[in-house]
Amino acid sequence: MASTSSAYSACANTDTFCQIRVYQQEVIVVPVLFLMMFLVILVFLLLMKFCPEKVDRLQPNSKQSARNRRNLQGIDAPVGLNALEGEHIALDTTSYKTFTPSSTIKEEYTSDSLSVNVAFPNGRGSFGATASAFTKPKELPRQRLPENFNGVSPLPSSYSLKSDSVSLYRARMENRNVVLRVLKDSASKQENQSFLGFAAFLSQLGPNPFIPELLGIVSLRAPLITVMEEMEHRDLLGFLWRCRQDKVGLEGICEMTEKKIYTMALHVSTALDYLHNKDLLHCNIKARSVLVSSMFTAKLWGFGDLYARTSENTNHREDLGRKKWQAPELLVKRPATPKSDVWSFGLLLYEMVTLGEVPFAEIPVTELLQYHQRAKTLKKPHNCSNSLYSIIKACCQWKEQDRPSLAEVRRKLQSGEKSANDSVVLRVPEPINVEQYLKEAGYGESNYTVF
Repeated sequence: MASTSSAYSACANTDTFCQIRVYQQEVIVVPVLFLMMFLVILVFLLLMKFCPEKVDRLQPNSKQSARNRRNLQGIDAPVGLNALEGEHIALDTTSYKTFTPSSTIKEEYTSDSLSVNVAFPNGRGSFGATASAFTKPKELPRQRLPENFNGVSPLPSSYSLKSDSVSLYRARMENRNVVLRVLKDSASKQENQSFLGFAAFLSQLGPNPFIPELLGIVSLRAPLITVMEEMEHRDLLGFLWRCRQDKVGLEGICEMTEKKIYTMALHVSTALDYLHNKDLLHCNIKARSVLVSSMFTAKLWGFGDLYARTSENTNHREDLGRKKWQAPELLVKRPATPKSDVWSFGLLLYEMVTLGEVPFAEIPVTELLQYHQRAKTLKKPHNCSNSLYSIIKACCQWKEQDRPSLAEVRRKLQSGEKSANDSVVLRVPEPINVEQYLKEAGYGESNYTVF
């Protein structure tokens, strides 16, 4: 202290730098340490608020390993897929009674008891080279989803007309709208197994910008839930029906133009090409199997039949409403090929340009094969351009070898999109009669559904 005082007294009153050097610890070092501690605490608090998964990595190894063990109990998920295992789900509705933890469900549907036999045949009926990568997914890291869903409410009945084992809810998650596919109380053990198997199938399918995004899976508690991104305009068929009128109430104005048909068809063809590259055949291409986002992005859906075929589900029943869209080789029970999807894709274009009419509406399902054998083609819709109609006709050729490949179809769509009319809005004054539509499409009952 005496030395410090003597050093200080040696400094002139106006020599500030001399005085700072004497008291550098008190003036510089200590404040800098306090500032660094403040910054570290601030960064940690920001991480806890906005990036909780990174904070988890900073926890002690014992806590982290325990949390990892819990996460590994669910369905294996690829990078970017969040798992909701063990998280609390708060629903703002009282209509669903089983949104509480259930030990029996948790014990019964762990990953050890879930056995999903998934095989991916290629167009020739054999198994593709990429199939093994799907049947044995690797354990990959998962992110933590929020503990609560906000604003959960049942979707309107118009969203799904089919009564099956799944209920649909809309919710908010991380400032975005999502759809919750919730397995009902009355579901059997086989339906539980199928529900989880389909979720595993979607997670293994991988992300694609033109396939609806799977955001999370609840598989260790009742009820079982898959969380999907919401496609605000719902299925393409309903969207086309709403486009028949000038105004669509609160949903705004539908403006389906020829250019938009080309653009949305390119979206679907991109997703279909993604499946074909994985040796997967959709075999259910139609407007009802396409979902539309708020930005009018078309995303391919309708994977239930694909999962049933690849999982070798013996209880799978064929959908009678698919026959109007099936290629001739499928009507005679021959193996499907990529050209079979090309046929159905041509009929999807027909649905889009007619704003949701049934292809071959005047032909009964029982006479459809004979009609195709006589080399009959679809009549040109009154508001369809020659270039678009030529693509439809090329896709719907009787012989598979006469149909263009999907790559050729995509090239024609890209070329047509550049010169397509984007100013004339397609309109059909008559609304759709749903009962008549179901009859013309070959449905035995009203089993129309979206998810």
